[in-house]
Amino acid sequence: MSSNVWFITGAGRGLGIDIARAALAAGHSVVATGRDAARVENAIGAHEKLLAVELDITDRGAAKEATAAAVERFGRIDVLVNNAGNFYAGYFENISPEQFRAQMETNFFGPLNVARAVLPVMRTQRSGQVITVTSMAGLIGQEFCAAYAASKFALEGWMESLRFDVEPYGIRTMSVEPGFFRTELLVEGASTIWPELHVDDYAERTAKTIEAWKSMNGQQGGDPKKLGQALVILSDSVELPLRFIAGADGMAGEEENLSTIQAQIDANRELSASLSYDA
Repeated sequence: MSSNVWFITGAGRGLGIDIARAALAAGHSVVATGRDAARVENAIGAHEKLLAVELDITDRGAAKEATAAAVERFGRIDVLVNNAGNFYAGYFENISPEQFRAQMETNFFGPLNVARAVLPVMRTQRSGQVITVTSMAGLIGQEFCAAYAASKFALEGWMESLRFDVEPYGIRTMSVEPGFFRTELLVEGASTIWPELHVDDYAERTAKTIEAWKSMNGQQGGDPKKLGQALVILSDSVELPLRFIAGADGMAGEEENLSTIQAQIDANRELSASLSYDA
């Protein structure tokens, strides 16, 4: 197996650390990025094949600079992992317009900024992989996740279409849809931001849901270390799958969702089929 150069966003905490460590353990070189490069290196651990780089993914200029630093150090970028993200929790009317836009800036436009910087490198190489971590919430809408699900659904649509753009240049894509993993996503103040607005009708449900989310932190069933290793296995495989639904809960939820969609198609099949122009 040849050694690849991985470029990972959000590598200063949570899943990003485990992805970086798994790639290094497999013999790959890693460009690990985060808002604080020193924190990134301390979190992962010093390694001769590690380059820690400061990167705020909402800053297009910073994405270009981080990409240039990666190429200067390693000469290429083989695997881009869009992992950085956060969670603006809440019911839609409780989430301020500013919060909703901030959610989209980080979770949706952030990965686009990084991809715009990295894809020219991969096209020149005529090879590469774009791996984007979305969420089970990018496939199934969930309560208290209006902004978060919107951002992840948007990522899913972008990734499904991006594959057609870049496949002619030897670039493959994979969306990763984790269920609940024991990362730092639910850590208040780190990745989770509660809604700013108060609406009486939602007040009781909001309070109960916030407490429920808080109680879940540290109790999630998914092991992020194993997920990091799984992504390296998939990247190193001959054929990168277009999507990887990660975790037993994710698979169960999506299988139920697919069954529901099929039932909805079947329930209105005759009406839907009647909408063509008459011959």
